[in-house]
Amino acid sequence: MNDTKKVINELLVEVFHHILSIEGQKLRERGVNLSMSEVHVLEAIQKTEEPTMSHIAKRLRVTVGTLTTAINRLVEKGFVERKREKEDKRKVIVSITTKAYRVLATHDQFHDEMIEAVIQDLKLDENEVLINALQNISTYFTKKY
Repeated sequence: MNDTKKVINELLVEVFHHILSIEGQKLRERGVNLSMSEVHVLEAIQKTEEPTMSHIAKRLRVTVGTLTTAINRLVEKGFVERKREKEDKRKVIVSITTKAYRVLATHDQFHDEMIEAVIQDLKLDENEVLINALQNISTYFTKKY
C-alpha cells in the first residue's frame, strides 16, 4: 500500500473508531445502557419509512437474521415492539417504545453537541474544501456500497 493509501486508511479508521468510542462513552455517562449497535438499530427503526424487518436490515446493511437477534434483545429490554400486519400476517412491523425515544433524544443531543464543537473548534464553517471532501467521501460510500 503506498503512503497516500495508508494515511487515508489510517485516518478513516481512526476517525470512525474515535467517534464510536466517544459516542458510547458519552451515552453511558448520560444513563444509556445499550450498545452502540443497539442504539443504531433504534435509530434505523425510527428513520425507516416502512419499518419491516427486511427494510430495517437493508438500511443497516445486515442480514434479517442478524437484525432478529438485535431486535429480540431490544424487545426484552423494552425498547422495541413487534406487530404482525393485519393484511399480510407474514409482514412484521417493528416500532420503538417511549423508552427508546428517550435514548434517541440523548443520542441526537450528543451528535448535535459533537458537530457544534467540531464546527467551532476547527472553524469548519469557513473550510469549504474539507466540507466538499467529506461530501465526496460520503457520496462515494453511498454509491459504492
